Amino acid sequence: QVQLVESGGGLVQAGGSLRLSCVVSGRTFGSYAMAWFRQAPTKEREFVAAISKSGGRTYFADSVKGRFTISRDNAKNTVYLQMNSLKPEDTAVYYCNAGPSYSDYVTGRNGYDYWGQGTQVTVSS
Repeated sequence: QVQLVESGGGLVQAGGSLRLSCVVSGRTFGSYAMAWFRQAPTKEREFVAAISKSGGRTYFADSVKGRFTISRDNAKNTVYLQMNSLKPEDTAVYYCNAGPSYSDYVTGRNGYDYWGQGTQVTVSS
């Protein structure tokens, strides 16, 4: 059984940085591609970033490209989202997702069954 727990959210000023973490328990972490999604109040869930099982490939939404970095440490069962140059429009609850296919995230799949509880990111102007 896979469980995901996000942390690291908080309040940050525009232009600042924040690092989110997602710790995964259950089957071997290396068996899963990982992704980050976010959802603002009254809005639909939005893809943010994905990383392959080994960490060798990454993919980002256009809205965060050049500002965000996704990484993973398979020895610690953890995936990270480093967010730089934050903007008020980045404000949302950020969710971690685990799935079998990195390429599916790249081609537009809106997540698999395994989600964390989310962590709130608020960017003030």
